[in-house]
Amino acid sequence: QVQLVESGGGLVQAGGSLRLSCAAAGRSFSTYAMGWFRQAPGKEREIVAAISWSGSSTYYTDSVKGRFTISRDNAKNTVYLQMNSLKPEETAVYYCAAAGRFLATYTEYRHWGQGTQVTVSS
Repeated sequence: QVQLVESGGGLVQAGGSLRLSCAAAGRSFSTYAMGWFRQAPGKEREIVAAISWSGSSTYYTDSVKGRFTISRDNAKNTVYLQMNSLKPEETAVYYCAAAGRFLATYTEYRHWGQGTQVTVSS
């Protein structure tokens, strides 16, 4: 019951920053935990960060801790991923997704956006 659309991707040099946005349509956005995932060419999709419905709890994969920040604004039905000090190996399509609980398993993310391309040049 929620539709997600990512934006904010693009080309950035190594060490640069991008801020991704995920806009949600639907009255139930604030009841969902949200996650950001990425998928590089030829690789499995992996979780990058997650946030609880209230925004009070967050999770980050080890490789992005201290550089990425996930946040949400329930009044705007939007979740963000601020990415700093980007590395070339983080080139991927980035997706946002919605789940019924924080720290959901992959299969529990039932709603997905279309993805936005992030390219980090050497």
